[in-house]
Amino acid sequence: MFKHRHTLPLLAAMALGAGLAVAQAAHAQETLTQRVQEEKTMHLPARGMSMAQVEKQYGAPLRKLSPRGGDSAHHPTINRWEYSNFIVYFEKSHVIHAVLNTPAGNNRDPGAVN
Repeated sequence: MFKHRHTLPLLAAMALGAGLAVAQAAHAQETLTQRVQEEKTMHLPARGMSMAQVEKQYGAPLRKLSPRGGDSAHHPTINRWEYSNFIVYFEKSHVIHAVLNTPAGNNRDPGAVN
């Protein structure tokens, strides 16, 4: 079946690598699903709230991160406010999304994101 003996170990290593990749993807999906469920149970700022409403209800953020975008009508300014447990994303001055600030996500240091 195989002309070279070294082909079999290579195929075994590739199969093992593929199996590990599938397991990692399944774990990532499980972690993401858990995070989404956790976000649903938390009282996070709602889509459409103004910056003033968020600050009145949740207090001042730990940091107001540098705005992104705003270079055209197709790329509106996105502001990010960091609180101890979550990050709020604003399009111009209204909430478009709020996410948990957890080690499971990629929000460990949102200020470092370009």
